[in-house]
Amino acid sequence: MKILFISRAFPPVVGGIENQNYELSKWLPKVDGMEVETIANTRGRKFLPFFAPYALAKTLFLLPKYDAVLLGDGVLAVLGWLIKLFSNKPVISVVHGLDINWNSKSLGVWYEKLLVAIYQKLWVGVFLKKIDRFIAVGNETVNVAVKHGISEKKVVFIPNGVDTEKFIGDHSREKLAEILKENLEGKHVILTSGRLAKRKGVAWFIENVMPILPFNVLYVVAGDGPDKANIQAAVTKKNLSDRVKLLGYVSDQTKDVLMNTCDLFIQPNIKIEGDLEGFGISVIEATSCKLPVVASRLEGLKDAIKDQQNGFLVEPHDASGYATKITELLSNETFRKEFGSKARQFAIDNYQWSKIAERYAAEIRKTSLQTPPAGLFSEESAGSQA
Repeated sequence: MKILFISRAFPPVVGGIENQNYELSKWLPKVDGMEVETIANTRGRKFLPFFAPYALAKTLFLLPKYDAVLLGDGVLAVLGWLIKLFSNKPVISVVHGLDINWNSKSLGVWYEKLLVAIYQKLWVGVFLKKIDRFIAVGNETVNVAVKHGISEKKVVFIPNGVDTEKFIGDHSREKLAEILKENLEGKHVILTSGRLAKRKGVAWFIENVMPILPFNVLYVVAGDGPDKANIQAAVTKKNLSDRVKLLGYVSDQTKDVLMNTCDLFIQPNIKIEGDLEGFGISVIEATSCKLPVVASRLEGLKDAIKDQQNGFLVEPHDASGYATKITELLSNETFRKEFGSKARQFAIDNYQWSKIAERYAAEIRKTSLQTPPAGLFSEESAGSQA
Protein backbone atom coordinates (compact mmCIF):
# COMPACT_ATOMS: atom_id res chain seq x y z
CA MET A 1 0.00 0.00 0.00
CA LYS A 2 1.36 3.42 -0.97
CA ILE A 3 0.90 6.31 1.45
CA LEU A 4 1.60 10.02 0.96
CA PHE A 5 2.45 11.56 4.35
CA ILE A 6 2.28 15.37 4.68
CA SER A 7 3.83 17.06 7.72
CA ARG A 8 3.91 20.81 8.38
CA ALA A 9 5.93 20.29 11.63
CA PHE A 10 9.16 18.35 11.19
CA PRO A 11 12.76 18.34 12.48
CA PRO A 12 15.18 20.04 12.74
CA VAL A 13 12.46 22.22 14.34
CA VAL A 14 12.02 21.01 17.93
CA GLY A 15 8.61 20.08 19.36
CA GLY A 16 6.25 17.26 20.25
CA ILE A 17 4.42 17.15 16.90
CA GLU A 18 7.73 17.46 15.05
CA ASN A 19 9.13 14.48 16.93
CA GLN A 20 5.97 12.41 16.50
CA ASN A 21 5.72 13.11 12.76
CA TYR A 22 9.40 12.29 12.23
CA GLU A 23 9.15 8.96 14.05
CA LEU A 24 5.95 8.10 12.18
CA SER A 25 7.66 8.80 8.84
CA LYS A 26 10.56 6.61 9.97
CA TRP A 27 8.63 3.61 11.30
CA LEU A 28 5.55 3.39 9.06
CA PRO A 29 7.58 2.37 5.96
CA LYS A 30 9.05 -0.50 8.02
CA VAL A 31 5.63 -2.14 8.27
CA ASP A 32 5.23 -4.95 5.73
CA GLY A 33 3.40 -3.79 2.64
CA MET A 34 3.63 -0.07 3.41
CA GLU A 35 5.40 2.38 1.08
CA VAL A 36 5.55 5.96 2.35
CA GLU A 37 6.64 9.21 0.73
CA THR A 38 6.92 12.23 3.02
CA ILE A 39 6.35 15.88 2.11
CA ALA A 40 7.64 17.82 5.11
CA ASN A 41 8.05 21.42 6.21
CA THR A 42 11.45 21.54 7.93
CA ARG A 43 11.57 25.34 8.34
CA GLY A 44 9.01 25.99 11.05
CA ARG A 45 5.80 28.01 11.33
CA LYS A 46 7.01 31.07 9.44
CA PHE A 47 7.45 28.99 6.30
CA LEU A 48 3.95 27.45 6.50
CA PRO A 49 2.28 29.99 4.10
CA PHE A 50 4.80 28.89 1.45
CA PHE A 51 4.75 25.20 2.34
CA ALA A 52 0.96 24.77 2.14
CA PRO A 53 0.52 25.65 -1.59
CA TYR A 54 3.71 23.74 -2.44
CA ALA A 55 2.47 20.66 -0.59
CA LEU A 56 -0.95 20.88 -2.25
CA ALA A 57 0.50 21.18 -5.76
CA LYS A 58 2.92 18.31 -5.19
CA THR A 59 0.19 16.18 -3.62
CA LEU A 60 -2.23 16.64 -6.52
CA PHE A 61 0.58 15.79 -8.94
CA LEU A 62 1.61 12.65 -7.04
CA LEU A 63 -1.84 11.54 -5.89
CA PRO A 64 -2.55 9.05 -8.71
CA LYS A 65 0.43 6.99 -7.49
CA TYR A 66 -0.86 6.65 -3.92
CA ASP A 67 -3.66 4.79 -2.17
CA ALA A 68 -4.18 7.19 0.75
CA VAL A 69 -3.01 10.48 2.26
CA LEU A 70 -1.92 10.83 5.89
CA LEU A 71 -1.77 14.33 7.44
CA GLY A 72 0.59 14.97 10.35
CA ASP A 73 -1.90 17.12 12.30
CA GLY A 74 -5.23 18.91 12.05
CA VAL A 75 -3.74 22.23 10.94
CA LEU A 76 -3.36 20.61 7.51
CA ALA A 77 -7.11 19.95 7.30
CA VAL A 78 -7.44 22.58 4.56
CA LEU A 79 -5.17 20.42 2.38
CA GLY A 80 -7.29 17.39 3.17
CA TRP A 81 -10.44 19.31 2.24
CA LEU A 82 -8.94 20.39 -1.09
CA ILE A 83 -7.68 16.88 -1.81
CA LYS A 84 -11.20 15.54 -1.25
CA LEU A 85 -12.52 18.05 -3.80
CA PHE A 86 -10.30 16.60 -6.50
CA SER A 87 -10.09 12.95 -5.51
CA ASN A 88 -11.85 10.07 -3.77
CA LYS A 89 -8.60 8.88 -2.18
CA PRO A 90 -9.00 8.43 1.60
CA VAL A 91 -7.49 11.16 3.78
CA ILE A 92 -6.50 10.34 7.36
CA SER A 93 -5.27 12.94 9.86
CA VAL A 94 -3.40 12.63 13.12
CA VAL A 95 -4.85 15.01 15.73
CA HIS A 96 -2.99 16.10 18.86
CA GLY A 97 -5.47 18.25 20.78
CA LEU A 98 -4.48 21.87 20.31
CA ASP A 99 -5.08 21.53 16.56
CA ILE A 100 -8.77 21.14 17.44
CA ASN A 101 -9.44 23.09 20.64
CA TRP A 102 -7.19 26.13 20.02
CA ASN A 103 -9.12 29.08 21.44
CA SER A 104 -8.66 32.74 22.29
CA LYS A 105 -9.14 32.59 26.06
CA SER A 106 -5.40 32.86 26.71
CA LEU A 107 -4.86 35.52 24.03
CA GLY A 108 -5.05 39.28 24.50
CA VAL A 109 -4.38 40.75 21.05
CA TRP A 110 -7.45 41.34 18.87
CA TYR A 111 -5.94 39.99 15.66
CA GLU A 112 -4.92 36.77 17.42
CA LYS A 113 -8.49 36.36 18.64
CA LEU A 114 -9.72 36.95 15.07
CA LEU A 115 -7.30 34.32 13.75
CA VAL A 116 -8.57 31.81 16.30
CA ALA A 117 -12.19 32.58 15.36
CA ILE A 118 -11.41 31.96 11.68
CA TYR A 119 -9.60 28.74 12.54
CA GLN A 120 -12.51 27.41 14.59
CA LYS A 121 -15.08 28.44 11.97
CA LEU A 122 -13.26 27.09 8.90
CA TRP A 123 -10.67 24.52 9.97
CA VAL A 124 -12.70 22.84 12.71
CA GLY A 125 -16.18 23.68 11.41
CA VAL A 126 -15.62 22.88 7.72
CA PHE A 127 -12.25 21.42 6.70
CA LEU A 128 -11.86 18.80 9.44
CA LYS A 129 -15.36 17.49 8.77
CA LYS A 130 -14.26 16.28 5.31
CA ILE A 131 -11.43 14.10 6.62
CA ASP A 132 -12.25 10.39 6.41
CA ARG A 133 -10.50 9.24 9.59
CA PHE A 134 -8.78 10.77 12.61
CA ILE A 135 -6.06 9.14 14.68
CA ALA A 136 -6.00 10.86 18.07
CA VAL A 137 -2.84 10.64 20.18
CA GLY A 138 -4.85 10.60 23.43
CA ASN A 139 -8.31 9.80 24.76
CA GLU A 140 -8.73 13.42 25.84
CA THR A 141 -8.12 14.42 22.22
CA VAL A 142 -10.87 12.00 21.16
CA ASN A 143 -13.24 13.72 23.59
CA VAL A 144 -12.24 17.17 22.31
CA ALA A 145 -12.80 16.10 18.69
CA VAL A 146 -16.28 14.78 19.45
CA LYS A 147 -17.09 17.90 21.47
CA HIS A 148 -16.22 20.00 18.39
CA GLY A 149 -18.66 18.11 16.18
CA ILE A 150 -16.50 15.37 14.67
CA SER A 151 -18.30 12.04 14.48
CA GLU A 152 -17.13 9.63 17.17
CA LYS A 153 -17.14 6.87 14.54
CA LYS A 154 -14.40 8.72 12.67
CA VAL A 155 -11.96 8.95 15.59
CA VAL A 156 -9.66 6.26 16.95
CA PHE A 157 -7.06 6.51 19.72
CA ILE A 158 -3.52 5.35 19.01
CA PRO A 159 -0.86 6.54 21.48
CA ASN A 160 2.41 8.10 20.48
CA GLY A 161 5.33 5.74 20.33
CA VAL A 162 8.88 5.73 21.59
CA ASP A 163 12.10 4.28 20.21
CA THR A 164 13.08 2.29 23.29
CA GLU A 165 16.71 2.11 22.19
CA LYS A 166 17.18 5.81 21.46
CA PHE A 167 18.02 7.06 24.95
CA ILE A 168 19.34 3.95 26.63
CA GLY A 169 23.03 4.37 27.37
CA ASP A 170 25.62 3.57 30.01
CA HIS A 171 26.52 6.87 31.64
CA SER A 172 28.12 7.66 34.97
CA ARG A 173 26.91 10.02 37.67
CA GLU A 174 30.21 11.84 37.19
CA LYS A 175 29.15 12.72 33.64
CA LEU A 176 25.93 14.21 35.02
CA ALA A 177 27.92 16.24 37.56
CA GLU A 178 30.09 17.52 34.72
CA ILE A 179 27.06 18.65 32.70
CA LEU A 180 25.45 20.35 35.71
CA LYS A 181 28.74 21.74 37.03
CA GLU A 182 27.68 20.54 40.46
CA ASN A 183 29.04 18.36 43.23
CA LEU A 184 26.30 15.73 43.43
CA GLU A 185 27.56 13.88 46.48
CA GLY A 186 24.62 13.33 48.83
CA LYS A 187 22.16 14.92 46.38
CA HIS A 188 19.13 13.63 44.53
CA VAL A 189 18.48 14.94 41.01
CA ILE A 190 14.97 15.19 39.57
CA LEU A 191 14.42 16.08 35.91
CA THR A 192 11.89 17.72 33.61
CA SER A 193 12.64 17.72 29.88
CA GLY A 194 10.65 19.15 26.99
CA ARG A 195 9.15 22.31 25.55
CA LEU A 196 8.55 24.88 28.27
CA ALA A 197 4.88 25.76 27.82
CA LYS A 198 2.83 27.07 30.73
CA ARG A 199 0.72 23.89 30.82
CA LYS A 200 3.87 21.90 31.71
CA GLY A 201 3.62 23.37 35.22
CA VAL A 202 7.35 23.94 35.71
CA ALA A 203 6.98 27.45 37.17
CA TRP A 204 4.19 26.19 39.44
CA PHE A 205 6.38 23.29 40.61
CA ILE A 206 9.31 25.59 41.40
CA GLU A 207 7.12 27.96 43.41
CA ASN A 208 5.02 25.40 45.26
CA VAL A 209 6.84 22.06 45.47
CA MET A 210 10.57 22.79 45.52
CA PRO A 211 10.35 24.84 48.77
CA ILE A 212 8.86 21.84 50.63
CA LEU A 213 11.22 19.19 49.25
CA PRO A 214 14.39 18.22 51.14
CA PHE A 215 17.28 20.63 50.59
CA ASN A 216 19.39 17.93 48.93
CA VAL A 217 16.97 17.70 45.97
CA LEU A 218 18.26 19.40 42.81
CA TYR A 219 15.71 20.14 40.07
CA VAL A 220 17.03 20.10 36.49
CA VAL A 221 14.95 21.60 33.68
CA ALA A 222 16.06 20.80 30.11
CA GLY A 223 14.30 22.61 27.29
CA ASP A 224 13.19 25.97 25.98
CA GLY A 225 9.87 27.57 25.21
CA PRO A 226 7.41 30.42 25.75
CA ASP A 227 7.20 30.02 29.55
CA LYS A 228 10.95 30.30 30.10
CA ALA A 229 10.77 33.85 31.52
CA ASN A 230 8.09 32.85 34.05
CA ILE A 231 10.20 29.88 35.11
CA GLN A 232 13.26 32.07 35.62
CA ALA A 233 11.12 34.52 37.60
CA ALA A 234 9.89 31.69 39.84
CA VAL A 235 13.48 30.66 40.59
CA THR A 236 14.35 34.23 41.53
CA LYS A 237 11.17 34.75 43.55
CA LYS A 238 11.82 31.67 45.68
CA ASN A 239 15.58 32.21 45.87
CA LEU A 240 16.23 28.74 44.44
CA SER A 241 19.09 29.38 42.03
CA ASP A 242 21.24 26.90 43.97
CA ARG A 243 18.60 24.14 43.75
CA VAL A 244 17.14 24.64 40.25
CA LYS A 245 19.27 24.27 37.12
CA LEU A 246 17.81 25.65 33.88
CA LEU A 247 19.80 24.10 31.05
CA GLY A 248 17.84 25.47 28.08
CA TYR A 249 17.80 23.43 24.90
CA VAL A 250 20.00 20.33 25.13
CA SER A 251 21.34 17.98 22.47
CA ASP A 252 20.20 14.37 22.21
CA GLN A 253 23.58 13.35 23.62
CA THR A 254 23.06 15.46 26.75
CA LYS A 255 19.45 14.32 27.04
CA ASP A 256 20.70 10.73 26.89
CA VAL A 257 22.94 11.37 29.91
CA LEU A 258 20.17 13.13 31.86
CA MET A 259 17.60 10.40 31.24
CA ASN A 260 20.00 7.67 32.36
CA THR A 261 21.57 9.29 35.43
CA CYS A 262 18.88 11.39 37.15
CA ASP A 263 16.81 9.86 39.95
CA LEU A 264 13.25 10.81 38.92
CA PHE A 265 11.40 12.39 36.01
CA ILE A 266 8.76 15.00 36.90
CA GLN A 267 5.89 16.11 34.64
CA PRO A 268 3.85 18.52 36.84
CA ASN A 269 1.30 19.66 34.25
CA ILE A 270 -1.44 22.11 35.20
CA LYS A 271 -4.77 22.81 33.50
CA ILE A 272 -4.58 25.67 30.97
CA GLU A 273 -7.75 26.47 29.04
CA GLY A 274 -7.22 25.97 25.32
CA ASP A 275 -3.81 24.29 25.68
CA LEU A 276 -4.15 20.53 25.85
CA GLU A 277 -1.46 17.93 26.57
CA GLY A 278 -2.31 15.44 23.86
CA PHE A 279 -0.15 12.60 25.15
CA GLY A 280 3.17 13.45 26.81
CA ILE A 281 5.94 11.65 24.95
CA SER A 282 8.68 12.85 27.33
CA VAL A 283 7.36 10.67 30.14
CA ILE A 284 7.47 7.59 27.89
CA GLU A 285 11.03 8.41 26.85
CA ALA A 286 11.89 8.57 30.55
CA THR A 287 10.30 5.20 31.31
CA SER A 288 12.18 3.65 28.39
CA CYS A 289 15.37 4.71 30.22
CA LYS A 290 14.22 3.03 33.46
CA LEU A 291 13.65 6.47 34.98
CA PRO A 292 10.62 6.48 37.32
CA VAL A 293 8.04 9.16 36.49
CA VAL A 294 5.83 11.30 38.71
CA ALA A 295 3.24 13.16 36.62
CA SER A 296 -0.07 14.98 36.87
CA ARG A 297 -3.27 12.99 36.51
CA LEU A 298 -4.34 15.18 33.60
CA GLU A 299 -5.31 14.95 29.91
CA GLY A 300 -2.98 12.85 27.75
CA LEU A 301 -0.65 12.06 30.64
CA LYS A 302 -3.34 9.68 31.90
CA ASP A 303 -2.94 7.71 28.66
CA ALA A 304 0.85 7.67 28.80
CA ILE A 305 1.23 6.85 32.50
CA LYS A 306 -0.75 4.08 34.15
CA ASP A 307 -0.57 4.70 37.88
CA GLN A 308 1.61 2.17 39.74
CA GLN A 309 2.37 0.30 36.48
CA ASN A 310 4.84 2.53 34.62
CA GLY A 311 4.79 5.65 36.79
CA PHE A 312 2.92 7.55 39.47
CA LEU A 313 0.10 10.06 39.04
CA VAL A 314 -0.60 13.00 41.34
CA GLU A 315 -3.56 15.37 41.15
CA PRO A 316 -2.71 18.66 39.36
CA HIS A 317 -1.82 21.54 41.70
CA ASP A 318 -1.36 19.13 44.63
CA ALA A 319 1.97 20.40 45.97
CA SER A 320 1.81 18.21 49.07
CA GLY A 321 1.00 15.14 46.98
CA TYR A 322 3.97 15.77 44.71
CA ALA A 323 6.34 16.37 47.62
CA THR A 324 5.18 13.22 49.43
CA LYS A 325 5.51 10.93 46.40
CA ILE A 326 8.89 12.37 45.34
CA THR A 327 10.31 12.10 48.86
CA GLU A 328 9.00 8.55 49.20
CA LEU A 329 10.64 7.44 45.95
CA LEU A 330 13.94 9.21 46.60
CA SER A 331 14.23 7.47 49.96
CA ASN A 332 14.16 3.98 48.42
CA GLU A 333 16.82 3.44 45.75
CA THR A 334 16.18 -0.31 45.49
CA PHE A 335 12.50 0.22 44.74
CA ARG A 336 13.31 2.94 42.18
CA LYS A 337 15.60 0.61 40.26
CA GLU A 338 13.14 -2.29 40.33
CA PHE A 339 10.25 -0.07 39.29
CA GLY A 340 12.36 1.57 36.56
CA SER A 341 13.03 -1.82 34.95
CA LYS A 342 9.32 -2.63 35.14
CA ALA A 343 8.44 0.72 33.53
CA ARG A 344 10.87 0.13 30.66
CA GLN A 345 9.30 -3.24 29.91
CA PHE A 346 5.88 -1.56 29.91
CA ALA A 347 7.18 0.91 27.30
CA ILE A 348 8.54 -1.91 25.15
CA ASP A 349 5.27 -3.83 25.36
CA ASN A 350 2.92 -0.90 24.77
CA TYR A 351 4.67 2.07 23.17
CA GLN A 352 7.52 0.74 21.02
CA TRP A 353 7.26 2.56 17.68
CA SER A 354 7.34 -0.66 15.64
CA LYS A 355 4.08 -1.73 17.32
CA ILE A 356 2.49 1.72 17.09
CA ALA A 357 3.31 1.89 13.37
CA GLU A 358 1.55 -1.46 12.89
CA ARG A 359 -1.58 0.03 14.45
CA TYR A 360 -1.38 3.06 12.15
CA ALA A 361 -1.00 0.79 9.13
CA ALA A 362 -4.01 -1.30 10.17
CA GLU A 363 -6.16 1.82 10.59
CA ILE A 364 -5.08 3.23 7.22
CA ARG A 365 -5.88 -0.07 5.49
CA LYS A 366 -9.26 -0.24 7.23
CA THR A 367 -10.12 3.31 6.13
CA SER A 368 -9.04 2.57 2.56
CA LEU A 369 -11.42 -0.37 2.36
CA GLN A 370 -14.35 1.88 3.17
CA THR A 371 -15.93 3.87 0.35
CA PRO A 372 -14.86 7.51 0.83
CA PRO A 373 -16.85 10.54 -0.34
CA ALA A 374 -16.20 11.21 -4.02
CA GLY A 375 -14.36 14.36 -5.05
CA LEU A 376 -16.01 16.95 -7.29
CA PHE A 377 -13.73 16.02 -10.15
CA SER A 378 -13.25 12.32 -9.49
CA GLU A 379 -14.36 9.61 -11.93
CA GLU A 380 -17.11 8.52 -9.51
CA SER A 381 -18.58 12.03 -9.38
CA ALA A 382 -18.39 12.38 -13.14
CA GLY A 383 -20.22 9.08 -13.57
CA SER A 384 -22.99 10.05 -11.16
CA GLN A 385 -23.58 13.28 -13.08
CA ALA A 386 -23.81 11.58 -16.48
